[in-house]
Amino acid sequence: MKYPIITQCPVCAHKLHAVKLECGHCRTTIENNFELSKLALLTPEQLHFVITFLVSRGNIKEVEKELGISYPTVRGKLNDIITALGYDTRKKPEVDKKKVISMLENGEITADEALKMLKDE
Repeated sequence: MKYPIITQCPVCAHKLHAVKLECGHCRTTIENNFELSKLALLTPEQLHFVITFLVSRGNIKEVEKELGISYPTVRGKLNDIITALGYDTRKKPEVDKKKVISMLENGEITADEALKMLKDE
């Protein structure tokens, strides 16, 4: 019987790392300090959501139907997973293009600075 790999220590809740791999056919064993993928750190429920999302090719309407949840719930689960993977889900503030142009016209910023502000949207 195969068991799913656990990624958190059941005693102190810190992240676990793999130190031994074994071939199921010839029993060759390799010992080292192996890094788990970020996806391995997701809960089984989060991983199920990711698989459903990928099979649906990112179509949120299909994910809603498949999982029987609402659009805001899909977005919330997606944000939770993005955060669990170590990425930031906050939106970047929108740049006021008219203000940038006005600042450029008034000599408050250089053309290079204006381009940088507009590209960082």
